[in-house]
Amino acid sequence: MTAPRRPPAERVRERLRAVAGAAVAERMPRGYQRLGRVLLLRLPPELARYGTLLGEAWSQELGVETVLNHQGPVAGELRRPRVERLRGDRTETEVVEHGTRWRLDAAQVMFAAGNRTERLRFARLVRPEEEVADLFAGIGYFAIPAARAQPRARFVAVEKNPVAFRYLTENLELNRVDGRVRAVLGDNREVGLPDGAFDRIVLGYLPSAVPWVPLAVRLLGPRGGVVHVHLTVDAREAVRHGIEEVAGAVERSHGELVGPPRAREVKPYGPGRSHVVVDAPVRPA
Repeated sequence: MTAPRRPPAERVRERLRAVAGAAVAERMPRGYQRLGRVLLLRLPPELARYGTLLGEAWSQELGVETVLNHQGPVAGELRRPRVERLRGDRTETEVVEHGTRWRLDAAQVMFAAGNRTERLRFARLVRPEEEVADLFAGIGYFAIPAARAQPRARFVAVEKNPVAFRYLTENLELNRVDGRVRAVLGDNREVGLPDGAFDRIVLGYLPSAVPWVPLAVRLLGPRGGVVHVHLTVDAREAVRHGIEEVAGAVERSHGELVGPPRAREVKPYGPGRSHVVVDAPVRPA
């Protein structure tokens, strides 16, 4: 019988071991994120000197064109990734997820594969005839899957980062939903969205979208709607912490909860922290 082929990380680790020794090789993480022709790694600082070797090894093992290494969390409200190139020059790529196609530049625009289930879940929550506002639209993370799933709903997608906005407009056309999703370039606090016009609002900003809850409450129609608030909290009792933070923000925003908020953990977010999303049924008071 033929021996089973070892995982890619083990094969790369063996190359590193031959050059740097077993102790250094054991520091290499097993995980990676593949975005089409681009691979994203999260290497510890002590492996920086072996970046060229690792970039070439991963490229050969997985057949990717470009290898990038994360150098820290996304920066600022424009959510720019901080990466270095270990191998290759072309960073524009395309990702397909549950039938949705996203084109992006992995060196300039973030794409969190760990949000895959949440993107699908949100798309299934949107109801016919709803007016939906995505206030941190990025390249269309939430708006596009939801527009594909619910063709009778209408969407406004606001994005401040001009690079992400360019890909947002491309992706709307790529997925044939540009007629039902209006893309708006600018800061969602300044673009003049009409108060009282929306049934559902998604605030997909980390580490916390809680500061934008007052804006969301103002944008909801008089009968209210649902605000989906993304935030990071202590991983211990993450769901409870998330609900308490959002409920407090709603109260301070002259809104009222018209039902119990629900929350779910999306993914880990650094040591001792969790990414949580809270679905809050809210009515402007």
